[in-house]
Amino acid sequence: MMHILSLGAGVQSTTMALMAACGEIEPMPDCAIFADTGWEPKAVYDHLAWLMSGVLPYPVHIVSAGNIREDLLARRSARGGRFLTIPAFQLNGMGKRQCTTQYKIDPLKHKTRELLGVTRRGVLPPGAVTTWIGISVDEIIRATPSRVRYQIKRFPLIEQRMNRGDCLEWLKRRDHRVPSKSACIGCPFHDNAGWREIKAHPDEWSQALEVDASLRAEGRQQYLHRSLKPLDEVDLSTAEDRGQLNLFNNECEGMCGV
Repeated sequence: MMHILSLGAGVQSTTMALMAACGEIEPMPDCAIFADTGWEPKAVYDHLAWLMSGVLPYPVHIVSAGNIREDLLARRSARGGRFLTIPAFQLNGMGKRQCTTQYKIDPLKHKTRELLGVTRRGVLPPGAVTTWIGISVDEIIRATPSRVRYQIKRFPLIEQRMNRGDCLEWLKRRDHRVPSKSACIGCPFHDNAGWREIKAHPDEWSQALEVDASLRAEGRQQYLHRSLKPLDEVDLSTAEDRGQLNLFNNECEGMCGV
C-alpha cells in the first residue's frame, strides 16, 4: 500500500503535510502530489517551492492537465471539448463545475496509477493506495468516500478534530509560513475579500479581467463575480471602506451567547 498526500499548498493541506513531516501524523507519506492548473497566484507557487526546498522530507510530484486560463480564453476544456469548465455565474444561476475534475482529480488519479506501476486500463487491488486529503472539520461535508475500490481516502485533519483556525494556530506556533488560500486566480467561488487580494496584484488582476471579459464574447452573459457584473465594475470595498464602524474588529471572542 502507498500513502499519497494530496497537496494543494493552502492552509489545510500545508498543515497536514508538515504534521506528517514531523511525525504528528503517521505513517510518513510516500510522496505528495500537487495538481497544477497553471493559474494559481504567485504566492501559491512561491509557497510550494518553499515546501519542496527540503522542508518536506518526502518527494512532491507536480502534475498538470494544462493551463486553465489559456483553455478558458480558447473556449476549450482539458479534455478537448468546447465548453466552459468553470462554474461561471449566469442569469439562471451558476454553470456546471467541471474544472476540479479535469484539472485536479484526473491528473492526481493518473499520477497515482503511474506511481503504482499500473496503466490506465490496468486493474489495481482494493486498498492499493491511501490518499490523504486536507479537509478540516469545518468543511466535513466535503469528506466523501472514494469512488474507486483501489483507493482509500483518509482525512487526517478530521481525525485530529482540527478546523482551519486550528491549522493556522499550529503553523504559527511552529513559526512556519502561513500560506495564502489556494485557488485559481479567476475562481468564481472567490468572495469579495478574495477578489481584493487578487486585485492587490496588478498582473493577476489583469488576467482575471481578461478571462471575465472573454466570458461575454459572442453575446454570452457569463461572469466571474456573483453580482452578474463585469469584474472591473464590481464594488469590492468593505463596509469600513464605506464609512461603517466595525465593532468586532474582524475578530470574535465567542462570547455572543453569554
